[in-house]
Amino acid sequence: MESKEIRKRFLAFFEKKQHEIVASAPMVIQNDPTLMFTNAGMNQFKDFFLGNAEPSSNRIADTQKCLRVSGKHNDLEEVGMDTYHHTMFEMLGNWSFGDYFKKEAIQWAWELLTVEFELPADRMYASVFGGDEADGLEMDQEAYDFWAAIIPEDRIINGSKKDNFWEMGDTGPCGPCSEIHIDLRSDEEVAQTPGKDLVNMDHPQVVEVWNLVFMQFNRLSNGSLQNLPAQHVDTGMGFERLAMAVQGKQSNYDTDVFTPLINFLADAANVKYGEDEKADIALRVIADHVRAISFAIADGQLPSNNKAGYVIRRILRRAVRYGYTFLDFKAPFIHTLVPLLAEQFDGVFPELIAQKDFITKVIMEEESSFLRTLDKGLSKLEVITAEVKKGTKIIDGKTVFELYDTYGFPFDLTSLIARENNLSVDEEGFKKEMEIQKNRSKKAAETSAGDWVELKPIEEVQFLGYESLASKAQIVKYQAIEEKGKKLFKIVLDQTPFYAESGGQVGDTGYIADGDKKISILDTKKENNLIIHFTNELPANLEAEFDAVVNGKRRKLTENNHSATHLLHAALRQVLGTHVQQKGSLVNEKSLRFDFSHFSKMTDEEIAQVEKIVNQKIRENIALDEKRNVPIADAQALGAMALFGEKYGDFVRVITFDKDYSVELCGGTHVPATGTIGLLKIVSEGSVAAGVRRIEAITADKAEEYYNKQNELITQVNELLNNPKDPLKAIEALVKEKQELAKVIESINQEKAGAQKAILQKAIQSVNGYNVLISEAQLPDTDGLKKLSFELKNEVDNLIMIVAADIAGKPQISIMIAEGLVKSLDLHAGQLIKELAKEIKGGGGGQPFYATAGGQDLSGLPNVITKAKAIIDGITNH
Repeated sequence: MESKEIRKRFLAFFEKKQHEIVASAPMVIQNDPTLMFTNAGMNQFKDFFLGNAEPSSNRIADTQKCLRVSGKHNDLEEVGMDTYHHTMFEMLGNWSFGDYFKKEAIQWAWELLTVEFELPADRMYASVFGGDEADGLEMDQEAYDFWAAIIPEDRIINGSKKDNFWEMGDTGPCGPCSEIHIDLRSDEEVAQTPGKDLVNMDHPQVVEVWNLVFMQFNRLSNGSLQNLPAQHVDTGMGFERLAMAVQGKQSNYDTDVFTPLINFLADAANVKYGEDEKADIALRVIADHVRAISFAIADGQLPSNNKAGYVIRRILRRAVRYGYTFLDFKAPFIHTLVPLLAEQFDGVFPELIAQKDFITKVIMEEESSFLRTLDKGLSKLEVITAEVKKGTKIIDGKTVFELYDTYGFPFDLTSLIARENNLSVDEEGFKKEMEIQKNRSKKAAETSAGDWVELKPIEEVQFLGYESLASKAQIVKYQAIEEKGKKLFKIVLDQTPFYAESGGQVGDTGYIADGDKKISILDTKKENNLIIHFTNELPANLEAEFDAVVNGKRRKLTENNHSATHLLHAALRQVLGTHVQQKGSLVNEKSLRFDFSHFSKMTDEEIAQVEKIVNQKIRENIALDEKRNVPIADAQALGAMALFGEKYGDFVRVITFDKDYSVELCGGTHVPATGTIGLLKIVSEGSVAAGVRRIEAITADKAEEYYNKQNELITQVNELLNNPKDPLKAIEALVKEKQELAKVIESINQEKAGAQKAILQKAIQSVNGYNVLISEAQLPDTDGLKKLSFELKNEVDNLIMIVAADIAGKPQISIMIAEGLVKSLDLHAGQLIKELAKEIKGGGGGQPFYATAGGQDLSGLPNVITKAKAIIDGITNH
């Protein structure tokens, strides 16, 4: 049975059991500060468990894209080493929100596995929660009894809290779980050791295939448990493991989920999977990682140097390193897998096919960049190994960590290269440096939170901010948090005019007031499905009715910039082509930033054309056409653009500025008509990632200020030029005059340098076969000193030159050593100059044969000469 059929049958099975089949949420998470990525199927349903939202159906089933590479669930280092861990994987799940519970979940799981997929009943085991004294919880007898009615009791295992009690996090919904394990070993192996003895022992063929979680409790911040108002079922089955079991394979990587990718890679590397352990690991790593990288990019997360982007970059670089080291891929190669991967998921996750070219381009650029970094790292490592060979023959932990942190070299790669050079590495020192960095990161992200204190029950928070900037409100619940040593409070109101940060638009600020007492709202964010107001104090009377008032001026300026991004998006598609898609935005009261897919720098003409179109639409004063609660299919029929990586519900909000120009799905706030924006000025256009450009622009008052400053600048320039009739011609004449004068100065400087060269040539002394030049000099510029140094090197054999120069009143040192002497005398110009630079209160460096240094103390130049003579005399007279 092919994997596509397995997925299809799973969903069809639960559809027959009256489950609504829903789409996967994006793998990259928005509006949840506790998670970067979707790491479990339940993430998109978190609000239903927390009671913040109502599900469209009490029974749901889906296949969810998941990524486990950060935080509590981090499988990255295991991936490739074994046959069943992955970064990105699909989690098949069925869900009950206050509907069925343990009995049905267990019965249907068994029916699906043994009847639909015909897996051997005698090869499967069920584990149930065995109780926990610390939590005051008894064994889950209810689940045990349901299993005992289906399978022999000797195949039911009482599991520990670690294996059989599932928790969303340190606090929140949790409950006992029942895992189903399958033994895929041969009959001979089973006869020797019963599968029951290998459950949860990390055996590659005795694996957990399905986890049935029974949500019964809520974990409070003090560690205690309270019963949830309703009981829920949350199940998760690894699709890749299920495919292994159904297809009768010994490894996830032997299924048709991975074999097309592995075979493609093996052919490209001219190796055969299964013949060399290191090559096999590399093939598995790359086949796994390309999936994670591609889906992350498709969901809007580009590789970068911080947060989620850094995680994706790290995964990609791990794949490149394995290919580089063990498959001899010295040129970009991972991007070539994208078309094949997109084809595999066609009809399941269409975002890969839709963005195939974009994903390929981003990955190729990232690979090229990292391969250049690897080359630099290898050069650095060559220098390090050469130095270490002279001494302890151990590369210290700090250096190994620097190679890891700066150049992406993992410990094992540095260790491998060290062994090839008969060296060793300081593993303990490396671990210590890693621990220091982890603690530093942990401290930077340190946040503590108390429990939510509920003041009144409420089903849904009402957002009034589309119509009003002020309203009456009561506090529903609040939570005290501490972030980087600062105490804050999160407040939820029953109704609010405050817009929560979302879709690129910043959150509102303002205040809530009870009489004369105002409490500042510092920010507004969306967490899960709640609008959270941040403040640094709580009102004295928490049960009062408050006036909630948004900072109106800030909101209106922000709206100008938000509406301008819609006009900008449409103009870019008009000028550059319909391949342009929004890849991110930031709009606040000061400016707008708009990221979009495009593979080349925009020309000045294109920028001017886009700006012209937008300002024309502003002058047309197009009225906002806002439609709420539009069925998603109807919105798409209207031509509304949906963004990849966004999770849209069944009903959406459509923002239109002229149905033939701009129609977008958007939850943000907007101007009533485009004329309110006043004016747009693009201030910059540049690259932020491969295939992604960024425009920064200003509107309204800021744009007016910009043009006023430009006019002021032109007036000042005219005054400096004595108000010529044609300022441009006057400036061109000045530039031409400057260029001519520069040529004259250059000629004079060359004459001075030539005269100085003649003086220095006479100062060269022959010492035991070496030509030694140690002298002070006066030169007009640093270029002259460099040119002179290389000329003397080419003209004088066996040269050791140290010149301490006065360059327009600033001290400079230049050292040049014949390359043959670098080796024979064990000299290094870069190291020597660091010692000499101390005399001029400066610093420098360079290569073994050539180095320079600058400093602050001109009076130290004679000391440089004295010290240099002492050092060189000691070497040449040895």
